[in-house]
Amino acid sequence: MLWSRVAKNRQRRARRRDGSLAGSVNPVTGKRTFPEGYAASTINHSLSAVKMFYDYHLLTGFGPVVNPVPLQRSHDMDRAGSHRSPIEPAPPNGRAPYRQRARTKAPRALPDAVFDDFFAALPSNRNRAIVSIAVSSGPRADELLRMRLEDIDIGRQLVALEGKGHRELEWVPAPPDAFLWLATYLAETEHLGSEGVTGLWWTIRRPTRPSTYWALRQVLNRANERLGANVTFHDLRHTYAMRLMDDPNLLITDIQRLMRHRSLASTQIHARARIDNLVRKMREHYARPAPAEPAPDPSYDPAAMAVLFPGLA
Repeated sequence: MLWSRVAKNRQRRARRRDGSLAGSVNPVTGKRTFPEGYAASTINHSLSAVKMFYDYHLLTGFGPVVNPVPLQRSHDMDRAGSHRSPIEPAPPNGRAPYRQRARTKAPRALPDAVFDDFFAALPSNRNRAIVSIAVSSGPRADELLRMRLEDIDIGRQLVALEGKGHRELEWVPAPPDAFLWLATYLAETEHLGSEGVTGLWWTIRRPTRPSTYWALRQVLNRANERLGANVTFHDLRHTYAMRLMDDPNLLITDIQRLMRHRSLASTQIHARARIDNLVRKMREHYARPAPAEPAPDPSYDPAAMAVLFPGLA
């Protein structure tokens, strides 16, 4: 844990290809680039993984008697507050030893103007189909890469995605524009639909092979280099969530179903005001004329009103 707090992440560089420094704010998206070191959430995730590893071997009898990862201060092996009455106030629950204080991150949604420029910088119809599906259906990267030809229902305008963890197919809607780019990509790909080919996304360069996560990153990196941006694939999912939140006709439970969240708390993370929306609303607020002072009803006697309310005279 001490090493992770001071070490540099080998996958990140002090200076990016576009010349920006690690941890600086990108002028296009307004999003801070990743720092050189490891984030607090990464350290906490590693601690959780090591703790579960020893918990498993502790239950099977093949590990040590005591888990070397310290537990939470306010509870033992049980979940904190699991037997508490719901009408009682929650007791203070401090961080366990070695746990880092992780700050709450704002959703990384892209403004509409930035997304339009990013979409225009994509060089191929396959890349446009990928981004269009990502921003209109909200799949995670591994969910999108596992899509097959039979996971597309053009008639009902639905796409099937394998959910996170349970690996069950979940049908989600997609707009006609996404199917238009998808049909254009399918018309350009010759080997799709042949015997033994089930995957949907394939590389453009020959020899063609199924697209991987690293190939997907290169798709975004090329567009970022043209714009000088730092858009990631998960930003598209956040953009999808924020667009759903901006629709007053959608309930929070509808958005939970569309985002395929297990808990409503995960959906509520995206229920935050976007800075571009706040700027637009504040401009309208400043431009709105001040309300006129209410005048008394003309049926009242002016002399009586002057006695009762001298300030109105």
